[in-house]
Amino acid sequence: MSNRAKSLSKKDGKAFLQSAFASEQALVNAKLKASEHITHNGDMGEHNEQLFIDLLQKYLPNRYTVAKAIILDSLGHTTDSIDIVIFDRQYTPTLLDKEKHRYVPAEAVYAVFECKPTINKGYLEYAADKAASVRRMHRTSVEIPHAGGLYKPKPHIDIVSGILALDIDWSDGFGASFKKLHTKLTGERRLDCGLAVSGASFDTFDNTYTFGPKANALVFFLFRLLKRLQSVGTVPAIDWAAYAQQLSE
Repeated sequence: MSNRAKSLSKKDGKAFLQSAFASEQALVNAKLKASEHITHNGDMGEHNEQLFIDLLQKYLPNRYTVAKAIILDSLGHTTDSIDIVIFDRQYTPTLLDKEKHRYVPAEAVYAVFECKPTINKGYLEYAADKAASVRRMHRTSVEIPHAGGLYKPKPHIDIVSGILALDIDWSDGFGASFKKLHTKLTGERRLDCGLAVSGASFDTFDNTYTFGPKANALVFFLFRLLKRLQSVGTVPAIDWAAYAQQLSE
């Protein structure tokens, strides 16, 4: 198998990459389609969420953790449960963990996603509302000591938001009908990216629409997300004193 791969990659490296990653998309697509036989909607949703969580964790560097979570801030505010949260675990602990139930400090969040069976008007607006609920959370940032003194508090990163699904309802995919609705989702309700594993992806990371190729929408989406996360660096240092203050009598 390795010799065959070497032969194919030597002959046409681009074609080899396209074929190899298309196989990954076909595999995930098949797993999601198989979940349609799960008759309970809640069970099916949890199954699909876990598939996407495992996929993202597989491709993202170890500095990022991916999980279902509730976002918590230092004022004691919380969001509803967010299907998929990408957050810092290198410098930030999760809080009040009980099995798969956890709270993630707002300062630690890099990205949030809603996981749905399909992408349509209702689910797109729902994901936008969930994204806004996270962006509204209060976030702290403190100075960081170093050998030569103090680094100034780092500005908060721009939290990425998106929607992940098996399919998309519009016949033209992320075409005119989608754009007409998506352009109305602005400010805190902005959705930066989306993926339908059946063969479509979009992002606006470069302030314009970028679309993935049908056969390789999945990995194209993941590589674009990696690039975006890489560009924002590390989340700011949390002011743990602000959290502690809420516990003082």
